[in-house]
Amino acid sequence: MSATPPDRLAVNPKSPFYHADVLARGIGIRFKGQQRTDVEEYSVTEGWIRVAYGRSRDRHGNPILVKLQGEVEAYFLDATVATPEPGAG
Repeated sequence: MSATPPDRLAVNPKSPFYHADVLARGIGIRFKGQQRTDVEEYSVTEGWIRVAYGRSRDRHGNPILVKLQGEVEAYFLDATVATPEPGAG
């Protein structure tokens, strides 16, 4: 598996950018220099994230999403686990 997360990822299984195996590994998002845990979708190259707008829902029960523009950095949360210890083996 790659050492860098995908350029675009969504947590909604209906999205074409949904990848269960990548999400299971754990993704961290830093937006404008601050850690965010409420991100529903992101794009690193386009520089935006989508987050839920309060507790508002659409008629299908999905959260209403707002697109925020800014610097986006994505990383794997288990990056320390992926590197083996020296002398192990």
